[in-house]
Amino acid sequence: MGRFNHLGEAMLSESISTRTGLVAGLILLLLLPGLVTSYHTGIGGEQSNAGETIDDVAKEGCLCHNGASDNSIQVILDDVPYGWVGGETYTMTLQLIGGPTATGTYTAGFAMRVSTGVLGGEEVQNWEEDPTSLTHTEASSAEVERHWVITWQAPATGEGTVNFWITGNSVNGDQLPGVEDKWNQLLFALPEGDDTTDALGTRTLFAGDGNVSPPEPSHHGVDLHHMGAKLRAHWLGLLGFGAVIAVIVFAGFLLRYSFSTSYKGRSNQLRLRYKLMRRGDQ
Repeated sequence: MGRFNHLGEAMLSESISTRTGLVAGLILLLLLPGLVTSYHTGIGGEQSNAGETIDDVAKEGCLCHNGASDNSIQVILDDVPYGWVGGETYTMTLQLIGGPTATGTYTAGFAMRVSTGVLGGEEVQNWEEDPTSLTHTEASSAEVERHWVITWQAPATGEGTVNFWITGNSVNGDQLPGVEDKWNQLLFALPEGDDTTDALGTRTLFAGDGNVSPPEPSHHGVDLHHMGAKLRAHWLGLLGFGAVIAVIVFAGFLLRYSFSTSYKGRSNQLRLRYKLMRRGDQ
């Protein structure tokens, strides 16, 4: 009887141990979402990756997808002023070009930080309500164009140079980290401006190798019904050119067969006229 008791206790202990292991595994997966899914709802600030903690994704990169940045990803920021004016709000467009073709729902994301000022925009959000940190939303990460309209309100006059950190991530949409997912960073310093820099307008800044290929056309050729005035001008030009050629040819035939003295088919009246002209007898 004692032998059976020991056997039952051993089986019960093994069953409890197995259940404990399964529960612990599930808890670990829930605590480490970055290892099994993507941050399509936004990312920023301090993050854990492979047992290490990074201070800020915008400054250090999207290490959960790849350990190093890739210059084949173009991070482009358009409408950047040459210098900022205190209290002014600047609207800029952030776009990512390159990377894998999106085969799933989510295509890209970004993390942005400024040293001072207030960030905002369309289809974006402040990470953990920090006005100096900005990231994508779930809806904007699903856009095929991979671009966002952002705003930055400059600080009060006298703050000096403002630093910008932007990390852009271009992914294949399978919601899992992989070698196809690539990211790059755009880092720059924006000085405090004056009337001179304000008169210069805006510029475009980008990070990457500059190897940008235009998108393939959805169809080849041009629909003649949509050419409008350009098509009419084209045909009018061809008709005008044809009319000039016709006039030249007609003039050549007229000179050849109406006034040439060597043409045998001319009328008797013309022959008599040429004869009189040669004799001088008018």
